[in-house]
Amino acid sequence: EREGGNAEIAAETGRERGVQPASHPGRQRTLALSFVGVCSQLRMSTSEEADGLGAVRPHYGSVLDNERLTAEEMDERRRQNIAYEYLCHLEEAKRWMEACLDEELPPTTELEEGMRNGVYLAKLGNFFSPKVVSLKKIYDCEQTRYRATGLHFRHTDNTIQWFNAMSNIGLPKIFYPETTDIYDRKNMPRCIYCVHALSLYLFKLGLAPQIQDLYGKVAFTEEEINNMKKELEKYGIQMPAFSKIGGILANELSVDEAALHAAVIAINDAVEKGVPAETLTAMKNPNAMLVNLDSAQSQQYQNTLSAAKQEKMTNARNKGAPGSPQEERDAYEELLTQAEIQGNVNKVNLQNCLKNVDGALDQGDGTVLYNALKSPALGLREVGLDNCDWYLKQLSSDRQLKAQEQGSTEPLTKEELQFGVEQGNQSAQRFRKMLEAVSRINAAIRKGVAEDTVSELMNHDAQLPEVHPFAAKLYQQELSTLQQQSHQGNLTHAELAVAVEMLSSVAMINRALEAGDMNGVWRKIQNPVTGLTNVDDGNGQRYVDELMRMKAKAGAEGNDFLTWNDIQASVDQVNVVVQEEHDRIKAIGLINEAVDEGDSQKTLKALLLPSAKLADVSSPVAEHYQETLIRTKREKAQETQDDSAVLWLDEIQDTIWKSNKDTQDAEKFSLGILAINKAVDTGETAQILSALRSADVGLYGVTSECDDIYQQELTEAKQVKKVEGDNGSQWVRHWVKGGYHYYYNLATKQGSWQQPPGFIQNNTQLSKEEIQSTISGVTAAYNREQLWVANETLITKLQARCRGYLVRRGYSDRLNFLRKQQPAILTIQSKWRGHKQAQAYKKRLQYLKDNADSAVKIQSLVRMHQAKKRYQDRMKYFKDHEPDIVKIQAFIRANKARDDYKTLISAEQPPMAVVRKFVHLLDQSDQDFQEEVEMMRLREEVVTRIRSNQQLENDLNMMDIKIGLLVKNKITLQEVVSHSKKLTRKNKGQLSDMMQINKQKGGLKALSKEKRMKLEAYQNLFYLLQTNPTYLAKLIFQMPQNKSTKFMDSVIFTLYNYASNQREEYLLLKLFKTALQEEIKSKVDQLHEIITGNPTVIKMVVSFNRGARGQNALRQILAPVVKEIIEERSMNIKTDPVDIYKAWVNQMESQTGEASKLPYDVTPDQALSHEEVKLRLDTSIKNMRAITDKFLSAIVTSVDKIPYGMRLIAKVLKDSLHEKFPDATDDELIKIIGNLLYYRYMNPAIVAPDAFDIIDISAGGGGLTTDQRRNLGSIAKVLQHAASSKLFDKENCHLGSVNDYLSQAHMKFRRFFQAACEVPELEDRFNVDEYSDLVTLTKPVIYISIGEIINTHTLFLDHQDAIAPEHNDPIHELLEDLGEVPTIESLIGEGGVHDPNKEQLAKTEVSLTLTNKFDVQGGEDEEMNARTLLLNTKRLIVDVIRFQPGETLTEILETPASAEQDTDHQRAMQRRTIRDAKTPEKMKRDQVQSEENQMSLKEKKERIEQSLKKLATLGKVNPQNKYQDLINDVAKDIRNQRRYRQRRKAELVRLQQTYSGLISKTTFFEEQIDYYNQYIKTCMDNLASKGKVSKKPDVKGKKSKQVSQRYTAARLHEKGVLLEIEDLSSNQFKNVIFDICPTEEVGDFEVKAKFMGVQMDSYMLHYQDLLQLQYEGVAVMKLFDKAKVNVNLLIFLLNKKFYGK
Repeated sequence: EREGGNAEIAAETGRERGVQPASHPGRQRTLALSFVGVCSQLRMSTSEEADGLGAVRPHYGSVLDNERLTAEEMDERRRQNIAYEYLCHLEEAKRWMEACLDEELPPTTELEEGMRNGVYLAKLGNFFSPKVVSLKKIYDCEQTRYRATGLHFRHTDNTIQWFNAMSNIGLPKIFYPETTDIYDRKNMPRCIYCVHALSLYLFKLGLAPQIQDLYGKVAFTEEEINNMKKELEKYGIQMPAFSKIGGILANELSVDEAALHAAVIAINDAVEKGVPAETLTAMKNPNAMLVNLDSAQSQQYQNTLSAAKQEKMTNARNKGAPGSPQEERDAYEELLTQAEIQGNVNKVNLQNCLKNVDGALDQGDGTVLYNALKSPALGLREVGLDNCDWYLKQLSSDRQLKAQEQGSTEPLTKEELQFGVEQGNQSAQRFRKMLEAVSRINAAIRKGVAEDTVSELMNHDAQLPEVHPFAAKLYQQELSTLQQQSHQGNLTHAELAVAVEMLSSVAMINRALEAGDMNGVWRKIQNPVTGLTNVDDGNGQRYVDELMRMKAKAGAEGNDFLTWNDIQASVDQVNVVVQEEHDRIKAIGLINEAVDEGDSQKTLKALLLPSAKLADVSSPVAEHYQETLIRTKREKAQETQDDSAVLWLDEIQDTIWKSNKDTQDAEKFSLGILAINKAVDTGETAQILSALRSADVGLYGVTSECDDIYQQELTEAKQVKKVEGDNGSQWVRHWVKGGYHYYYNLATKQGSWQQPPGFIQNNTQLSKEEIQSTISGVTAAYNREQLWVANETLITKLQARCRGYLVRRGYSDRLNFLRKQQPAILTIQSKWRGHKQAQAYKKRLQYLKDNADSAVKIQSLVRMHQAKKRYQDRMKYFKDHEPDIVKIQAFIRANKARDDYKTLISAEQPPMAVVRKFVHLLDQSDQDFQEEVEMMRLREEVVTRIRSNQQLENDLNMMDIKIGLLVKNKITLQEVVSHSKKLTRKNKGQLSDMMQINKQKGGLKALSKEKRMKLEAYQNLFYLLQTNPTYLAKLIFQMPQNKSTKFMDSVIFTLYNYASNQREEYLLLKLFKTALQEEIKSKVDQLHEIITGNPTVIKMVVSFNRGARGQNALRQILAPVVKEIIEERSMNIKTDPVDIYKAWVNQMESQTGEASKLPYDVTPDQALSHEEVKLRLDTSIKNMRAITDKFLSAIVTSVDKIPYGMRLIAKVLKDSLHEKFPDATDDELIKIIGNLLYYRYMNPAIVAPDAFDIIDISAGGGGLTTDQRRNLGSIAKVLQHAASSKLFDKENCHLGSVNDYLSQAHMKFRRFFQAACEVPELEDRFNVDEYSDLVTLTKPVIYISIGEIINTHTLFLDHQDAIAPEHNDPIHELLEDLGEVPTIESLIGEGGVHDPNKEQLAKTEVSLTLTNKFDVQGGEDEEMNARTLLLNTKRLIVDVIRFQPGETLTEILETPASAEQDTDHQRAMQRRTIRDAKTPEKMKRDQVQSEENQMSLKEKKERIEQSLKKLATLGKVNPQNKYQDLINDVAKDIRNQRRYRQRRKAELVRLQQTYSGLISKTTFFEEQIDYYNQYIKTCMDNLASKGKVSKKPDVKGKKSKQVSQRYTAARLHEKGVLLEIEDLSSNQFKNVIFDICPTEEVGDFEVKAKFMGVQMDSYMLHYQDLLQLQYEGVAVMKLFDKAKVNVNLLIFLLNKKFYGK
């Protein structure tokens, strides 16, 4: 049979079975399968015989010959064998996927669970179809969310992406599993089956390796097999036929299935024969549908297919169990399938192509490489001939790198070749773009516009270093110069790269110089990129200083930048100066050495060194240089007390100049002396006098009157010298200034400091000393003579004085005599005076004795008068200055109080005396309690009013819908009237009935222990939720978005009382902040998702801040400009050319009364072709820009008006996104902030100001006109583009003129958004910390409905493990205290609310006073107990120090209180008790404080001492400083109390404003209700006039009743009302009857269903629900959970039969 044709065999086999051969595909498939079965049996028997002994390897579950098993045991073995086989398939899929993904997968037994999230499947899709599935699109790619919280519904997206990838490559749909098979693990074997089919299909396409057959090659434990068996039995899963994948795949892809199978069998037969030519011939059979066959590879095909077939037959024998039914076996278990043959062909072709590519790389020929890469067998993508050289370079590099890293000489793999091709394409593309960019750069440089040049340089395609736009002129100037110097007039990329790199560094040096950044300048100078040469690290500061000087000079000259040449020249200049300085220092050292040696010539040589740069050095003065330098050096050594001191440059230069000056002076002096000697010789008096007066000689005392005498005396002196004889010497020596000798030659008239050889002093010349001596003598004689003449009068006076002296001396002698006799004279005089005085005294004394009484009286009167006068004067002074005295006293007291308060505020340890003065501020005055009561009342009313308004608004919205439906004749008038009455009742009674539950018996607030514990448990729960935002934040993201939004709208705002005070606003914002951070962390995978998505938290924040709290802000910002637009009735902004065109045509027709000849329907371009349209468009754009600018100004100047909550969330959003996406730019983050602040917050209020109460619209009055809304919409559109930096283009190209304005506006928006994010943190803003609730006077109260309590309780019970995974979390304890979720009735109690409607019961509200369960005394938390004890102790200390003074707390506690102090304390405590009795329940003090009020001062001090000992043990106080820490805490409390009062006053004002706004809104709603009522009344009157509605009640006993309607299901099916009934065929519809019966309630119908006359079920149909479904667009609904009906046709039927519509 094998030698015959396959087709004949198939036909013969068919005839034997009685089947006629036919060409029908189905019959051919039957024939082929029958033939495959026969061949399978033949080959199996043959293979067994070939084994010799016929032994087959037993596998798990096989039955050996010596075993005898029962039917049950054989069935169990079969199931275990199925489980083992499936585990092998799992291991095969796992290893194949690991090979494809290059990633480790979970263990085999855990693989099914690990694949449920679809991540591995999506990655597999990315492997073989990356264009369809990108890694970025894979949800939870790293599986972090899956590991943290488990499966999420978005994980199904990964599975769907896998399906898309398989569909893209053409895998038949028959293999696909369902999404739920994977996500819900309903049929995981189906998924593994698909993976096997996919592997075979990819192997056929050459995209993946072949999957292995591991049956019998891997071992599993008995426990693993049993577990898998139980798993399969649990779900009742039918195991797919893995062995038939090849046949099914061939059937799905083939047209002629029988021919394909026959061709495949022929190929298998040829492979077994082992003749390559026959194998190739069989493979070329068109029916085999094999492609890419290469005749040259026939031997390789034979070898590869033979090896594959042998391996498959071996695996098949492993699976063959003795005794198993052969008819269940498939032929392809041993035969190669078409896909496997094609896969092996591709494999051989691929290996050959890889060798060809490797050879092409060895040749180094790009064209040959291109031809090898283009081979279809490789299947490489995007191979281009133009890039062949780049491929050669890249792949050669990759091969070399592979050889170095792996030590392998194997050719590159297909994946490596594809990667190399892609890299080569990218490199080539980058190179081309780079060349184009360089060309544009050269053109821009030639153009000469600096901004354009910089723009081109910054283009990423240019691949240039960083460019700084601020230095545009520098780039243009320098690059233009370089371009002109280049040979071809163009700069290459290499030249540009070097130049730009250097110029950028130069630009940064200029920037650093402008900023004064010395370190930055030096870093850039050192940077090799700058390209500066000869830079010396030691000269850094000199370089910077020189550059700063040059920068300032350049700025003064109008140059903005220093060029590179300037900087290099500066560096060179500094280097030259530094080198000169070094050389000069060396020269100075040589000079000092020469001076020390004492050799004048050596010193002169050193001074003449060029490097010394000494000026005016003269060789003739060398000797004097040596002398003066030595003297200067000695003087310096004496001054500095340093013998080693050396002369410095300036000292040497000064000495040289001084020596030169000495030389000049000496020459002049010598000439002057010589001139005097010559004048004396000539004898001319005038000449002598002139020579003597010469300043060069320096003679003093020369007088012109003595000129003759000078001549005479000098001549005589010279004659005396000549008498001694002339020695004939030409030299004279002068002693000049400074103590030096100067030698002067009389003949040559030249001098020298050095003594000439053989020096002899000339003896005929007068020296200076001799001349000066002569002059001095003559002048002195002349002066004496003139003195006598001038003083003749003085001599006369002297004589007179002498005579006076003689007279005075005679008088003095007489006076001395009298003085010697003074005692005798005094004795005589005193005796006489004593005698006279005694006589006078005796007379006076006698007179006084005679008048003693009168004298005493006079004295007393005088004293009294004096004292009285002094007192009256003093009092008068005080009265005259009384205002000044009062001011002084007040000033002194104020200063004292101010100093004390400053001490209290600023001192770290304020004294006890200061604290006592202000401790009364801690008392709660009557005003404090009144303000607290008023604030509580306002808060309660505000919250109640908010909830009431929300309910009214929802009902009014529903009323709008109902009236709209009435207008469309879709509901009856009676239903609208019913809703109106309900609305009116709710409006009137809602506010008074909200707290009704507080008065009920048996409800949540009943007086029983059980109810009290339940109430406290709820109060503890809501306190924990309110103060710890983590719970609510996690709960929000555990629910679907629609439910979480509803939950936040209803419960969360209630929990925080709509942020009606600072504490609750702080907590609510803290929740928003935490929730937003959680949402960004867990849900945001891409930055743009914040804008394109609809984040829950952002939506809530915007909604909250646009509500009552932020409404005033929007109104203040936008109301003025919005009103201006609305009031400008003539303004009409139209930016659509077509609209402008139509308005123009209409206007022309209206004015002329004739039809226009212009077409009415035109395109924008056609409309813009008319000048009138362009003119009107320009006018509209101009008006739009003007108005938009006003809006922009109003917005950007309103940063401080934006609610703090919005700004805080903007800051949190920016910081959180920056933390998660650190690579995000500021522009991207600013755009997102703009999307929040403008687009989400402000834009809706601009578009619809009436909807957000920006403007006032009356209830029944008209709203905004169409033109006004269009104007606002146009403005909003422009602002939106400006905020997002989006320009007008494409369809809005006619608005292109606005783009410049948009760019400018965006910069303003950008600054506005940045400023909006600059807000203080929550704690700093609200001054709230963890102790705030412990010192607050009132406890937090919330107003919440029973339904919201139950809803919250239910949600936390359902999600408590996800919200609080830690078992010791406090919320678990609170939920345990609450137990199961109670019913509404149990919380409301008996007689609570009489409305039987359960929905209404759930809306009943209750007030909860929140308390902290974990902050009570005696708890287990030692730290919390210490805080409570500390607070109680401080409160007692305040009471004690207020009534008992002392320097320290220890002194006060040790000193007993006086009776008066005790009395004052008792009175104060009584007043406090009386005031507490009047305090509302919610503000009353706790039991501990009430007990403290009854204690005496002594008891309080004892309590304080006990507490202080405990606190000292806990380390909370320090006895060493006499408990000063506690006094400091009291001072801090006093300061905080003042701040709290200020905040409370501000909060009262805000609550009053909010309440007023809510009252206004309620009034508006009431006006709307009245308007609707009037409308309904009008409708009623109209119907009454037509007789269709009777306003009178029905007569008793005569109720009108409408007749019910009966239809068969068949009839309703004909009408289209009934679509189908599940489990019932349409021919049975005639046996089903529906009765539609109207009930007493208008709009309700009872539908009864009967089958063959038997009552089956009934259904209550609400007409209003049908209308709501129709309104929501629902087309089909179910009745009785079986019958599907058409909603629209059912409404039509009811209208027709019951309402006559």
